Amino acid sequence: MADIIHLIRHGEHALLGRMLCGRMAGIGLDDFGRQQMAACASRLSPSPSMIQSSPRLRALQSANILAEPFRLPVEVVSDMDEIDVGDWTSASFAELDRDPHWQRWNARRSSTAPPNGESMQALQVRAVRHLMNLAREAPCQVVAIVSHAEPIRAALLHFAGIPLDDFLSIEVAPASISTLTRDRGRLRVVEINQKVPA
Repeated sequence: MADIIHLIRHGEHALLGRMLCGRMAGIGLDDFGRQQMAACASRLSPSPSMIQSSPRLRALQSANILAEPFRLPVEVVSDMDEIDVGDWTSASFAELDRDPHWQRWNARRSSTAPPNGESMQALQVRAVRHLMNLAREAPCQVVAIVSHAEPIRAALLHFAGIPLDDFLSIEVAPASISTLTRDRGRLRVVEINQKVPA
């Protein structure tokens, strides 16, 4: 069974902090994001035996940078994809701050969802399902999974026993590493948001 699972957020990109990208196509890392991921690869210990990634470009680029020094392939895993933010995709945060629905979603993640998008509960179900399957099926491996802030946060909230409405209690910075370990067949959070200086 997988002994260690590293949950790694992709590196920075030019729209970070300005726009809610969601599942927009073509959002790739900037130069600093690539530097972050190279630094992240040098910090992974013990070395991963498997690397997985969300299908988004920024995650795939990050995963490939991580995989290079270990000479590992990257497996694309749809269950660790970014949350689908529906009609909010590509909206600026300045626009969203004026939207009452956005305010409600950020206050009550457990019971609301983006318009025509995915609920945080549905996101949590798919991310946790994938991680539990890994814990049962991947024999004695160290797995690194490159994903996004919300899938990583949803998984950490679940395994730490924290309600979804308290999602802001967990920070997931770009290129950060959060770590789960297998303990008596269960996954346990041992590190959250280890920031890797580039």
